[in-house]
Amino acid sequence: MTMLNKKTIEDIDVRGKKCLVRCDFNVPLKDGKITDENRLVGAMPTIKYLIENRAKVILCSHLGKPKGEAKQELSLAPVAARLSEMLGQEVVFAADLNVVGENAKKAVDQMKDGDVVLLENTRYRKEETKNEEGYSKELASLAEVFVNDAFGTAHRAHCSTVGAGQFLEERVCGYLIQKELDFLGSAVENPVRPFLAILGGAKVSDKLGVINNLLEKVDTLIIGGGMAYTFIKALGHEIGTSLLEEDKVAYAKEMMDKAQAKGVKLLLPVDVVYADKFAEDAQPHITEGRDIPADCMGLDIGPKTRELFAAAVKESKTVVWNGPMGVFEFENFANGTKAIAQAMADVDATTIIGGGDSAAAVNQMGFGDKMSHISTGGGASLKFLEGKELPGIVALDNK
Repeated sequence: MTMLNKKTIEDIDVRGKKCLVRCDFNVPLKDGKITDENRLVGAMPTIKYLIENRAKVILCSHLGKPKGEAKQELSLAPVAARLSEMLGQEVVFAADLNVVGENAKKAVDQMKDGDVVLLENTRYRKEETKNEEGYSKELASLAEVFVNDAFGTAHRAHCSTVGAGQFLEERVCGYLIQKELDFLGSAVENPVRPFLAILGGAKVSDKLGVINNLLEKVDTLIIGGGMAYTFIKALGHEIGTSLLEEDKVAYAKEMMDKAQAKGVKLLLPVDVVYADKFAEDAQPHITEGRDIPADCMGLDIGPKTRELFAAAVKESKTVVWNGPMGVFEFENFANGTKAIAQAMADVDATTIIGGGDSAAAVNQMGFGDKMSHISTGGGASLKFLEGKELPGIVALDNK
C-alpha cells in the first residue's frame, strides 16, 4: 500500500524552518472551556519534538462545523490558551477571521526558532472543505514544511490537510499519523495471525466496504451491534422491531456466502438481549436462540454470544474492533460491549480500537490503557479498514 512508507518529522531537518502543522484540535467546548483534552494530549509529542529541534511551529486545525463563517463559539482561542499551559511556553494566537491575515503574518514574521503560533479555525473559510487552490497557497505562504498529524481528517482532501502541502518543499507526518500507519497499516496489510475483526455499530450500510475488504484479510469476522440484525434476518430468523436495513438483507447473504467460500469464520450473535422499548429503564430479556418476539427489539448480544465472541478473541493474535455490540450508553445493554473490551484487555495480542464509539466505550469502561492502539479517527480508520487510500496521507512524501 502506498500509504505506509511515508517520511516523518524525524526524516528531515526542521531546524530554523517554518513548519505548518495540521493538528486535530477538534475538541468539545462548553461555555468556552475544553471538556475533553485527549486530542491536545495526543498532539504533544509532535509539537514538543519540533520545539526541541528548534523549528518555527505554526499550528492549524479545524473546530466543529462553522461552514465557512467566523463563529465566535468555534474559535481556537481557548485551545491556544490551554496549549500554552501544557507546553509551558506561550502559544501565540493569530486571531484572524480570514485565518491568514495581518495577525498571522505578523506573528510568523516575529517567530524565533522554537516558537509556536496557532492559526484560527481553518474552516472559518468556505474554501477549506473545497480544497481551493487560492486558500491553500495562502496557508502555504506562511511556511516551508508541511507536517500532517491529524489522522481524524486524513480521509478528507481539504486545503489544510492536502492543498497547502502541495505548495511547500517537504511534506511529512507527525507521530500520531505515524502510529496509526504502524498499527492500522500493519494490521491490515501484514497481521500476525490468527487475525480477528469485530464490527458493531448501528448500520450495515456504513460498513459495506469494510466487511467486503476484511473478508479478504481476516481469519475470523464477528458481526454484532445493530448491524447484526440484518444478518440474522438474512438467516431467516424473526427480529421483531430491531434495527433492520431491508435493502441490505441480500448483501448480508452475499457476505456470508463469501466468508464461506474464503474459509473465513463469520460469527453472528446466537442469543440476544431484547426489550419492548428503546429506553434506559427498559426491562432486559434474553432470547433462547436467535428469534426475537414480534413487538420487541434486540439491544445487546446475549450471554452465550458474549462467551462465543470472547473465546474468538482469546484465540487471536491481532484484533481490530470497530463499533459497540449494543446500546452501551444504557447500563442494562452494555454487557456485550464490556465483554469484548474485557476479552481484548486480557488477550496477549495486538489489539486495535478503530476510533469512534468503540474508543469512547473502551475509555469509559477503563480499559483504554490495556489496548495496543486506540485510533484517533473513526471515519478515517473505517476508510483504512476498507482498503481505501486516505488523501491526507497519500499527499505526503514517500521515504
